[in-house]
Amino acid sequence: MNNIKIGNFEVGSGNPLILIAGPCVLEGYERSLYIGKRAKEIAQKLGIPYIFKASFDKANRSSYKGFRGPGLKEGLAIIKRIKKELKVPVISDVHTEEQVEPAAQVLDIIQIPAFLCRQTDLLYTAAKSGKIVNVKKGQFMAPKDMKNVVEKIESAGSHKIMLTERGASFGYNNLVVDMRAFPIMRSFGYPVIFDATHSVQLPGGGGTCSTGNREYVEYLTRAAVGAGIDGLFMEVHDKPEEALSDGPNMVRLDDLSVILEDALAIHNIVKKHF
Repeated sequence: MNNIKIGNFEVGSGNPLILIAGPCVLEGYERSLYIGKRAKEIAQKLGIPYIFKASFDKANRSSYKGFRGPGLKEGLAIIKRIKKELKVPVISDVHTEEQVEPAAQVLDIIQIPAFLCRQTDLLYTAAKSGKIVNVKKGQFMAPKDMKNVVEKIESAGSHKIMLTERGASFGYNNLVVDMRAFPIMRSFGYPVIFDATHSVQLPGGGGTCSTGNREYVEYLTRAAVGAGIDGLFMEVHDKPEEALSDGPNMVRLDDLSVILEDALAIHNIVKKHF
């Protein structure tokens, strides 16, 4: 396993379970900072290394009218301020090769969205930035096919790779999580993350927006940790019903601690196998 150093901690075999959490999309500085601060406090109490996440541009919305966020320049400025305030690593998505260079000046981890996980030039450019690259497995991809993604990044000379499972398409407007994905993708030699909130999303289920079933996050989280993962990715919000994107599948901050406590208990049982 190629353990990955992020800030003052590592992710991978023999290391604690990490948490990547924040709002789906930036909702201004104050609201996003508040959510990040709460998530950090909860993670710290449990001894879980924390990474702030938020998208500066959601370029893959179901509808043109969907909220996309503040955009590259303003969004990165907000993330930079939050990074400085919270003193934690930060991650966000890029959608084009041109976004990689400015994003790399702020982000600790560059994330490749699931729909773009096969875009060779985007993967190569992200890898060449020198930053850690977290690739979300496409809903249309078999776990074993992510080996090709890994090899594309390695071809750019990078071994700073994380792979994230976020469910596979199961008919229309539905996703399922194949628990075999975790040991399969970990066999490629890099840390694997479970995106617990996008995995309960119902893509396009609202016609002009996605919906979701947040009540199943806790069940899938326990199952995924038991299958062997290195970290959790969760979109969280103090009031999901007010969220500007992905509210139905986001975890309430008030519920986060209990979910993480269970995850840690399971991780401490199974980690000897990984």
